[in-house]
Amino acid sequence: MPQAVAYLVNQYPMVSHSFVRREIHALERQGCAVLRLALRGWDAELVDRADHREQAATRYILGPGLAGLLWSGLGAALERPRNLLSALRLALGMARRSDRPLPYHLAYLLEACRCLHWMREFGATHVHAHFGTNSAEVAMLAAALGGEGYSYSFTVHGPEEFDRPEAIGLPEKIRRAAFVAAVSSYGRGQLYRWATVDDWSKLEVVRCGLEAAFHPLAPTPPEAAPRLVCVGRLCRQKGQLLLLEAAARLVRQGQDFDLILAGDGEMRPEIEAAIARLGLESRVRITGWITGAEVRREILAARALVLPSFAEGLPVVLMEALALGRPVLTTWIAGIPELVVPGENGWLFPSGSVDDLAAAMADCLALPMETLMRMGEAGQARVLRQHCVDREAARLAELFGRRGEAGEAAPAARPASPAESGP
Repeated sequence: MPQAVAYLVNQYPMVSHSFVRREIHALERQGCAVLRLALRGWDAELVDRADHREQAATRYILGPGLAGLLWSGLGAALERPRNLLSALRLALGMARRSDRPLPYHLAYLLEACRCLHWMREFGATHVHAHFGTNSAEVAMLAAALGGEGYSYSFTVHGPEEFDRPEAIGLPEKIRRAAFVAAVSSYGRGQLYRWATVDDWSKLEVVRCGLEAAFHPLAPTPPEAAPRLVCVGRLCRQKGQLLLLEAAARLVRQGQDFDLILAGDGEMRPEIEAAIARLGLESRVRITGWITGAEVRREILAARALVLPSFAEGLPVVLMEALALGRPVLTTWIAGIPELVVPGENGWLFPSGSVDDLAAAMADCLALPMETLMRMGEAGQARVLRQHCVDREAARLAELFGRRGEAGEAAPAARPASPAESGP
């Protein structure tokens, strides 16, 4: 395993990316020194103390502004002119097939110069990116700038990478990577579609995970109140508008229940308008952004979690709900059936079907507490088998050591000082 590894994320930390924080902490428990890099911070306010600590430990590539990026580019031109020329050709090639114009890719090249500078200071010769979009391109360019002895890898979550694989240059990113991790078998199957057969051996499954401390030793009984909770960003792909349609149908049928929408996002005005239009003001509550502890309390206060998504990878919130002993109602898409087993730990229904969503909600609300408890216990057991963050981090550390052998020659890593870490 390399002595040090850089982690690169587009925006970090942010409320919906707690899985990245858990993975980094688990890698550090494996003895790996992790340099946290992000292109920029999150635009909204952070509400979790753990995220505030991560923010203080993260270096922001766009923090120094354009002058800082140009200075890094000049340094690369003086120190590694051939590597810079090679990386420039790579950036131009990515621009030709991209849905983003050339200036974006030139900016990614400057960001890679900054990334490499900080990696060399830290003693890291391998950079791992989360998401296969622009952060993976910056990681690829940083490795090209570093030249021999430098490598990169990235984790693909979906659905964005699967929606426009050619436009983001996914095949080229796979070809040049030391390895590519998918968070589900479904995700790896999608990567097989865009990788050459020679590169299939690079494609690995490394699942997102939870710490053992996240869940109690035994699931707590669900509340008797007929309450459901939906946790997630208020956005198109999560399907909250259809959830409200299903909720209105249950109200018309005389069903008593409460629905909590835990989260916030760009569709909040439309969702609030739909709540008013459907007469659900007394039934539905939107929490806004809340801390991880508050999310946990909302899940524990509900009978089950409902997530009617149209597109996903494998949502971490499903793992969290099952780990807390709550069954889940969600759509039969992407990697979700690898975790959710109908009748055992939850309900699966076709994406986009209000009829099937409403039927699943009614079924859940009608079940006796003993049945819900058994489903919760089965869900927790499945999460413990499949999504232990320390076991998955050990797998990732093994891949860094096996694929990123260049890191073994890196100088001893040192932690970034608080003065260096800030935006």
